[in-house]
Amino acid sequence: MSESVESLKSVLLQSAPWVALTGAGISSASGIPTYRDHHGNWLGSNPIQHDEFINEPAKRRRYWSRSAFGWPRVARALPNATHDALTALERTGVLSGIITQNVDRLHQASGAQTVIDLHGRLDRARCLNCGQYESRAAIQRRLEKANDLPEVEETALRPDGDADLPEAVINDFQVPICQHCEGALMPDVVFFGGTVPKHTVDACFDLINNAQGLIVIGTSLSVFSGYRFCRHAASHNKPLVILNQGQTRADSLSQHRFSEAPFTLLQELAAQLTSTQQEPAHG
Repeated sequence: MSESVESLKSVLLQSAPWVALTGAGISSASGIPTYRDHHGNWLGSNPIQHDEFINEPAKRRRYWSRSAFGWPRVARALPNATHDALTALERTGVLSGIITQNVDRLHQASGAQTVIDLHGRLDRARCLNCGQYESRAAIQRRLEKANDLPEVEETALRPDGDADLPEAVINDFQVPICQHCEGALMPDVVFFGGTVPKHTVDACFDLINNAQGLIVIGTSLSVFSGYRFCRHAASHNKPLVILNQGQTRADSLSQHRFSEAPFTLLQELAAQLTSTQQEPAHG
């Protein structure tokens, strides 16, 4: 099948509504780097693992020091044309919801109504002791007050509010603690090696079960937490469509794949369908 707007339109309108499963690729145009290249190779340093953060104060110091530099860029990021296209497709009824592997909340900022944050949300943190939440913006103000933050190069910034820093900066860093009980704070995200809460996974399955198919956008599906939904759709004979520049783990399960300028195709389709809905009726 040709990779045209008309062919994508034909596929999606044939089986609507769809659930969209989105990844880091769609946020790169908003200035948030991706973890991997188009071949699935890791970019930058290895991320902190869940158990390391929980059990090792030095790892928590490393995380919070790097996050103090990386977070402001995530906080400033705005939805791009792909986020807006998906929001428009939800409004037209082509999409019934979005499952996102991203933690940047840009789908919500774009106006999407049904969004499941599979890996959590970076805009708040939770106390590991008492469970209280605090906004990441408030934590940033405390971090900047407690630490002398040097200037860092833009190239040092990494995905999900991370940054590469000299060890001397990390070793002297004052980490934030819970305002209620002085416990350790952890961003409200699923770290690598962590487990997605069962209620979140079940909500994703329910969303897919009530849709006609699954469309994967901007992710290589390298981690199982997203790939499992492709397997689920395939096992329930629901069509799987992939829009991604590089190869994905679910390519063999998909019925249709669009890899040439996939985001542009999506944006053009959303523009077409939105303009069609806005045309006055004749007769």
